Amino acid sequence: MEVPEMEWVDQKEAGTQQVAVMEKIGTVDIKYAKIPHAKSGEIRVDVKWVGICGSDLEVYRGARTPEFLSYPMRLGHEVAGIVDEVGPDVVGINVGDHVSLRYVWGAFAEYITCDPFSAVVLPKEFPLMHGSLIEITPTIQTGMERADINQAKNVLIMGQGVSGLQLTQFAHLYSPRNLVVTDLFDEKLEIAKEFGANKTYKIPSEDTPTMDVVGKDFPDGFDVVIPARLEGDSVIDALDCCAQDARLIMYGGIGKTSKTIDFFKMHRRRVDILTTEPKRDVDNHDLFRRGRDMVINGLINTEKTVTNIFPLSKIGEAFSLRNQTRGDVIHVMIDCDSTHDDGRYENGNIPEGVNKATSEDK
Repeated sequence: MEVPEMEWVDQKEAGTQQVAVMEKIGTVDIKYAKIPHAKSGEIRVDVKWVGICGSDLEVYRGARTPEFLSYPMRLGHEVAGIVDEVGPDVVGINVGDHVSLRYVWGAFAEYITCDPFSAVVLPKEFPLMHGSLIEITPTIQTGMERADINQAKNVLIMGQGVSGLQLTQFAHLYSPRNLVVTDLFDEKLEIAKEFGANKTYKIPSEDTPTMDVVGKDFPDGFDVVIPARLEGDSVIDALDCCAQDARLIMYGGIGKTSKTIDFFKMHRRRVDILTTEPKRDVDNHDLFRRGRDMVINGLINTEKTVTNIFPLSKIGEAFSLRNQTRGDVIHVMIDCDSTHDDGRYENGNIPEGVNKATSEDK
């Protein structure tokens, strides 16, 4: 993960840009920095879209332990934009290329520089906003491969936020015996059905043990369990859902835990706990491009999960909304193009045409 450098200034002036900075828990403000230039081996990206990821939300809530971060903090890593400057010694990526970025942190800004390794080129006819959602596909695909899903296995995905809904779509492609999903909200479960879940269960509260709801139909648990919730305690709940010889895929559960994991239970049930980040650069490279191809070819739908858009100047409002637990708020996008800060996203609404490639993007 790289964090692009910024040279800070006190106020907006020629040659500067807006950059979102979190100086304390629960507050994201706009600061100003000079627009950077691409150094040797770098590209500069005119940032168009950045999604508010669950990991951004964890930082916003103060739910990450100190070894992960320090304040002030720049957030944002689900990025799509247009290359507008190429430094010396860069071959293959050109000015004007549309790109999705991965492993770039601190991208709630108008311009950032990065290593070309972090970029994958998108077709110009593909809606650029949805390029930002390709960033999560390498971890999802890694999880799918380690889960070893097949037609004989029952799969449980806990939570149907933006990542959970992508996990559901990917898991469906592996043809499990049953694809079971849970969530707090009917709205998200309805989308999950469209994405391939054949059994959905509404969990009445965040504290309700999942097996209290699904156990009547699956008393022996599940062969593959994937927590797609932020809370670290969801891992304890996920372990209780595991059948004998199950695989627990650690996509979610990345927050702090307040409960003790019963490792003897894991041992007794012979549960394998597996992570989802690609371990080698070559794997990340391959999976990023494979994920891109699956999205642009229509196998993975990203449009239904985007529920709200805000301009960069109103990122504080965007985080405040994303922090609410609601059925009608799934994925909140930030439009980092300052020329679009013209009222088109009043109250976070999505205007007509935003899901299509436009002439100004090209």
